[in-house]
Amino acid sequence: MLAPAPAHSSAAHDSAAHNSAAQHSAAQHSAAQHSAAHGAPVADGRPASATDPDEEPEPEKCEDGSNPAESLEPSGKAGDAVERIKKEGKLVVGVDQNSYLWGYRDPTTGKIEGFDIDLVKAIARDLLGGDGPDRITYKTIPTDQRIPAIEKGDVDMVVRTMTIACDRKDKVAFSTAYFEAGQQLLVPKENTRVKGFDASMRGKRVCYASGSTAETMMESDAYEELGAEPVVVPNQLDCLVRLQLGEADATVTDSALAAGQAAQDPSVELIGEPQTIEPYGVAMNLEDEDLVRRVNKVLEDYREDGWKSSYERWLADDIVGTEGKKPAPPKPLYRD
Repeated sequence: MLAPAPAHSSAAHDSAAHNSAAQHSAAQHSAAQHSAAHGAPVADGRPASATDPDEEPEPEKCEDGSNPAESLEPSGKAGDAVERIKKEGKLVVGVDQNSYLWGYRDPTTGKIEGFDIDLVKAIARDLLGGDGPDRITYKTIPTDQRIPAIEKGDVDMVVRTMTIACDRKDKVAFSTAYFEAGQQLLVPKENTRVKGFDASMRGKRVCYASGSTAETMMESDAYEELGAEPVVVPNQLDCLVRLQLGEADATVTDSALAAGQAAQDPSVELIGEPQTIEPYGVAMNLEDEDLVRRVNKVLEDYREDGWKSSYERWLADDIVGTEGKKPAPPKPLYRD
């Protein structure tokens, strides 16, 4: 696979920031075919889902029996991480600039906007005061660089439709969930070759992003047995481009992101039911416990005042959440 494009940085107040195109080049890789029976146990690290494709999804449970969506109790106290951000006078956040409605660069203003970005601004306002949103430094990063960016200290946090998952919780710390989605299929409306997570997928080119929960799911025994030919790309938007160019037959991604792409391109549509239950969280460094608690405190208030207005602005016309449930922020879960 070709190396992903490097992260790009832009200050929040820089309205002259230009619109950079998504990286369209990525190599396909082949996955080894498993000989296990269709009802075989799920492979380690698989995201929340039913045992077999198209069964009712269930919340993920880690090997120790815990729910990965459980986070630290909220607190408004300032520890080392919060003080570091205050001292530097800026909040550096990893985001997307190509996910329509979530984190995308408005071509008319050059500014990054969306549902995720509204949350970033609320966090910045709490940490840095009323002008906090003007002191955000956005770093646009590809899907497979979200965790490395946090581990290397390139960003204070990542707010980028990032699923809270068992195989990630030993690498980064997550806030409580602020949205819930599920893995679903996006296909062309015409000449559709993939009809669902079933026999129609065998030998078809199915696209998903490297480092995504879609990749984890599709490489698990039960889904790999469907026989799809994987097309793996650095960014999820690249899959939409592959569909448009006829270089992929379907893409697997979060239902929330897919709905945004369908809103962008009326020639594609979501089909079937979500295969997983995937909560989105703010990801931070494992050592920044005080920042995790502070973000959870922000989310407590945001669920009451801010979430609904942001949802109405960005998502109400195109997205209703997993399985058509009435939109509402997920209830927070705590482990301490």
